[in-house]
Amino acid sequence: MPPLTVGSTTFHWGRQTYLMGILNVTPDSFSGDGLIKEGEDWIAAAVAQAQAQVAEGAHILDVGGESTRPGSRPTSAEEELRRVLPVIRALASGANAVNVPISIDTYKAEVARQAVTAGASIVNDVWGLRMDPDVARVVAGTGVALILMHNRSKPKDAVQEAQLGGRYIGVAYKDLLGDIINELRESVEMALAAGVPPEKIIVDPGIGFGKTVEQNLELLDRLGELKALGYPILAGPSRKSFVGYTLNLPPDQRLEGTAAAVALAIDRGADIVRVHDVAAMTRVARFADAVVRR
Repeated sequence: MPPLTVGSTTFHWGRQTYLMGILNVTPDSFSGDGLIKEGEDWIAAAVAQAQAQVAEGAHILDVGGESTRPGSRPTSAEEELRRVLPVIRALASGANAVNVPISIDTYKAEVARQAVTAGASIVNDVWGLRMDPDVARVVAGTGVALILMHNRSKPKDAVQEAQLGGRYIGVAYKDLLGDIINELRESVEMALAAGVPPEKIIVDPGIGFGKTVEQNLELLDRLGELKALGYPILAGPSRKSFVGYTLNLPPDQRLEGTAAAVALAIDRGADIVRVHDVAAMTRVARFADAVVRR
């Protein structure tokens, strides 16, 4: 795969695993790390967390203004922009600027457009262009990179438990990896048709999105089959419900399970891992790379 250059950063696929640090600029993140808290300066909190994650080894910062936990309610584009734009502006320029690419986690074209104008250089679409195909035109017109995620999330399939949070049940696939690959291929074709260069595309199988616990475990084990698409692979197992339900642990106790999932994802071919606990997962990735990428 050809390298991807985003701003002053070049990603050489296959040489190492890259880490994407998560910045949830929301009041209701499933993992309990939402940065918007009543009475607090959430912009300053986001900047401080971002700078800490870069110092800990993050290669990308993913800024999101809408919770994607199972059963969550949609956020308006106006509210999403109110949350993410000041954070992206602060991280992209000025005294608090970071030296890594900023990703905007959104499936709305207008949010993507304004976020790129504010300084984002990657669009992370968790619906793979299926919610708003105009995202592809925004990406093609601005020259930024695009992450396409597989997603079959439906509120009717989500159940909640007090300690462990939300998960999906009863989600049917004819062929789990075959269906994921085919649906991702359709998203890629939509991006290419809009003019997005192939070297700017990254695929994400959507661990935790419209998949049962068992399906997520199988997906993690068979992640390498996504290589058939020919694009870099992003995996996001961090603190997800399949880790919690497997270990019977709430989100704030899933560090070891996440570490195991990250190591397995790297072994199966992940090029990027999206994580909350950057310092710990940097160590996991470095050790896994020492084995996998010798």
